[in-house]
Amino acid sequence: MQGEKLSRREREKLRQRRDMLAAALELFSEKGYHNVSMHGIAEKAEFAVGTLYKFFKNKEDLYKSLIVEQAEKFHKALKKAMEEGDDEIEKLRNYVKVKSTVFMDNVSAIRLYFTETRGASFNIKAGFDIKIREQYDQLLHTLASIFESGIKKKRFQKIAEPYHLAVALSSLCNAFLFLWLEAPERHPYPGDPDVILNLLFKGLVNP
Repeated sequence: MQGEKLSRREREKLRQRRDMLAAALELFSEKGYHNVSMHGIAEKAEFAVGTLYKFFKNKEDLYKSLIVEQAEKFHKALKKAMEEGDDEIEKLRNYVKVKSTVFMDNVSAIRLYFTETRGASFNIKAGFDIKIREQYDQLLHTLASIFESGIKKKRFQKIAEPYHLAVALSSLCNAFLFLWLEAPERHPYPGDPDVILNLLFKGLVNP
């Protein structure tokens, strides 16, 4: 029957899968892909390695599942943030704020996400990284549409193409997040989104 609740067996399988992916995420983020084994993940998750292989064909399959699910979660949250707000500036503020909130709540996943979306893919076969990059590019196009709308309404000057502005804002946020990851006390991520947005909103050179 459609809409029927999952059986206890199905709920247990979902819980086991979540536990396995959580253990893998922690190990991958700490040690790197090549220094983690299926046996290590099974031990961390407190499962027999045979149970792990019932869910994932091999380490690469597990890693792919982990990255795809994390990326989809990040992209969904950021897309939702950009859909909220009364005007273009508020939408951009939402993007900056939610990006920091989501990433700071998922530090281990951030490290892997940045690895894949910044072109440093080192362990996955051709094709997998394309899916992640396509999702990321869709997010950039959504962000670009906000800049384009602001330009059409004369709220923004067209100092660059909307897509380039989207890339610039995304990169600025990432740069601040990298600083925060490396030294959170020395480089706290700005609580006010305008600290980052003003790098675009206010020109550097005096007229």
